[in-house]
Amino acid sequence: MTNRLIELRHVRKSFGSVFAVSGVSLHVDKGEVVGLLGDNGAGKSTLIKILAGVHAPTDGEILVRGAVVQNWSAARSRAAGIETVFQDRALCVQQSIVRNIFMGRELAGAFGFLRVAKQTQEAERLMREIGFTSKVFSPHSIVGQLSGGERQGVAIARAIYNKADLIILDEPTTALSLTETEKVFRFVRAVREGGRSILFIGHNIHHVYDIADRFIVLDRGRVVLEVARDEVASAEELISFMEGIAHPVAGKAMPFADKMRVLA
Repeated sequence: MTNRLIELRHVRKSFGSVFAVSGVSLHVDKGEVVGLLGDNGAGKSTLIKILAGVHAPTDGEILVRGAVVQNWSAARSRAAGIETVFQDRALCVQQSIVRNIFMGRELAGAFGFLRVAKQTQEAERLMREIGFTSKVFSPHSIVGQLSGGERQGVAIARAIYNKADLIILDEPTTALSLTETEKVFRFVRAVREGGRSILFIGHNIHHVYDIADRFIVLDRGRVVLEVARDEVASAEELISFMEGIAHPVAGKAMPFADKMRVLA
């Protein structure tokens, strides 16, 4: 429990009479990458928005480092050290890396003047921390000239600057090549090695399998499986399980049947 960053207990979220999330219980510990899987409509997007504070849960509890947090909101989520990198990454591609990292949280002196040299120095440190090792890049490189994987790295660096202990990555490898995906993985590994945690949401099960320490599978707003990396033989085993959930076949054995959560 001492390493537990955030925990959801029986969290539900309804929109009118429809429950997009129904009784979800899960946790993320310090220094781990958790892969969140599920088909379209499984509730992943709603769950992300709950964690980010965009939606307050209809029922249930949210605990941060073991303490229940009341009146959950975006401000409380950020104060808890949670930063979300959505699919669009929210980057200004015409601006430099340093401007994107500090946008809205600029460093200023006593008279309101920007501390440009300090921001550049800090951006340089963040870039090296997450794995921008090439001398081709500097804090003044224009984001629009970076590849997709490198832009994801800038978004992660910004989250770290915002003092994130848990970074939620929403489909970070969508439309990326194998080379660019590996760049994202390198950034994620660097974040984990620094003692921070990642909640990695993806449709590409092979990508999630390659990077996550633990897997959580959602189906129709509920957690149906939580399994450690060393308990999974291959990505195909996870795929087979999810296919079995979506299209059950009578009499056909399904992977992880003994580990499935019982749904009320």
